[in-house]
Amino acid sequence: MSDLTNRSALVTGGGSGVGAGIALSLARAGAKVTIVGRTKTSLQSIASQHKAIKWAPCDVGDSQALTALVETSNGFDIVIANAGAADSKPFIQMSTADLQSMLDINLIGVFNTWKATLGGMKEQGWGRLIATASTAGLKGYPYASGYCAAKHGVVGLTKALALELAHTGITVNSICPGFVETPLLEASISNIVQKTGRSRDQAEKALKANNPQQRFIQTGEIAQTVLWLCSGHSASITGQSISISGGET
Repeated sequence: MSDLTNRSALVTGGGSGVGAGIALSLARAGAKVTIVGRTKTSLQSIASQHKAIKWAPCDVGDSQALTALVETSNGFDIVIANAGAADSKPFIQMSTADLQSMLDINLIGVFNTWKATLGGMKEQGWGRLIATASTAGLKGYPYASGYCAAKHGVVGLTKALALELAHTGITVNSICPGFVETPLLEASISNIVQKTGRSRDQAEKALKANNPQQRFIQTGEIAQTVLWLCSGHSASITGQSISISGGET
């Protein structure tokens, strides 16, 4: 396991699912972790599970709030821009507002998070910037144009910023999971059942079909990848968008 003693970490969207799994893994590896999000009860629940985790309400769409949080926390060594949301709608039914909503949380939220925390990393000459993207940042999915556009933007941002910071001791990477077994996935399955009349088993089978291993990704698999990217053994890994998808292409 990576030893992250004396490292400080920020995890956005840390109150549930992938973010919660990452936060707990970082804390168990020795890091002091701050989780942020919009749902206080969820944040409190995760923070109560480890003494090294504290929480603060913060919306990644609010750049001023993020900057204030970083200033009061004296900066972070590891930043996981994980907050995100998915929406499903045929392209012809999408409005500009629908697209903007997906960009705001999934792309602008990453930008705001990294922008607020980068200065402190540059001063100390070490840092890890990691975004939770998606296989939707590597390929297209029907009825998810806005989400795919936003996640492709995260992948592009990752590649560009990694080159800017290549000589600074800061690495920049994205994690691109397939369908992960989280409350967000549960909502997607329920949505499919409601809109198509399929059974739950049929809905799950349809989503698992994207994964050659025919299964959902587990949060622990993502957390372990993040731990590796935060370790001293991954200093040359930067600008990458790592697919955790059972071989999905």
